Amino acid sequence: MFWSFILSLIIAMNVSSILNESLLSRLLAASHFPYLSVLLYGVLSIVSFIVLFFLCFSLMTRHIVKYLLSLAEGLDFIAGGNLRHRVPLLRKDELGRVAENINAMAEKLERQIAKERQIEKSKMDLITGVSHDLRTPLTNIIGYLELLKNRVYRNEQEQERFVDITYNKTMQLKNLIDDLFEYTRLSTSDAKFVVGQFDIRELLTQIVAEFQPFAKELGVTVETHLAFKSMPIPMDPGKIRRAIDNLLMNALKFSVKPGVVRISLEARSSFVAIKVENEGTSISKEQEELLFERFYKADHSRTGHAIQAGSGLGLSIAKNIVERHNGALRLVHSSGHYAFVIELPVSSPA
Repeated sequence: MFWSFILSLIIAMNVSSILNESLLSRLLAASHFPYLSVLLYGVLSIVSFIVLFFLCFSLMTRHIVKYLLSLAEGLDFIAGGNLRHRVPLLRKDELGRVAENINAMAEKLERQIAKERQIEKSKMDLITGVSHDLRTPLTNIIGYLELLKNRVYRNEQEQERFVDITYNKTMQLKNLIDDLFEYTRLSTSDAKFVVGQFDIRELLTQIVAEFQPFAKELGVTVETHLAFKSMPIPMDPGKIRRAIDNLLMNALKFSVKPGVVRISLEARSSFVAIKVENEGTSISKEQEELLFERFYKADHSRTGHAIQAGSGLGLSIAKNIVERHNGALRLVHSSGHYAFVIELPVSSPA
């Protein structure tokens, strides 16, 4: 634009100068009033210069003006809500950079709005999942309480059975609420982690000892392959215990009966690897990708009858806890063999 202005100025000055010199000589030759001729010459010189300048400048900048109009039209489309619209990138000068910035702005807005929509969808999914999972045990509790209130039972043994069922459903409801509360806290900054140097091998030994009687009742053997020396790592032992508990409970639920659940601990160069393995019914690749999603339950039919159905939050909570420790939780699955692997760093990040 600047050079178009300078070039138009030079062309207008030169052309008007040549034309005006010829015009002045003719006016002086034909007029009996030289002062009037000079005055007329001055007016015509100014007019011719202005006309020539604007004509040259318009011709030289018409493509720029056209491009500016195209940018303005593109901005109107974007401002109207069409965030997928992109302005053409036809130049490599300042206007080209403006066009790039406009497209970058539209792309950023599109991503931001998509993210907000995803967050809103997640909130609705959360409400739907909570409503569904809390309604079932609550409905059962109300039903059995009504039977007890109206004394609709044949004998004392049936009354005790109703009370036991009601109690179990109440505990299931409590566990669902606890899982939901824990997941919500971990998803925000409210969760406080008290991290210190603790022995991960000793923690695993304690957890396995607590799970052995429960696993035996279900016909599952728990095998351990732990390192023979202590392994202090930076962690919140309570939170890591919760994550490992969730993985073990998941393995007990979905392991074949009778079966074996294997727990191993291995030291690597910069992290320790905790592996929980079991044999179960094979699932599809799509189901694998959804296992860590909240409220997802791969197949209720695979759940052991002695274990109440979970909330679908256990694996999500475990993954969140591990990632808050700067670690990773992944699944390796092949033909019904499941291996959940937790990798935790051996030193705190700088």
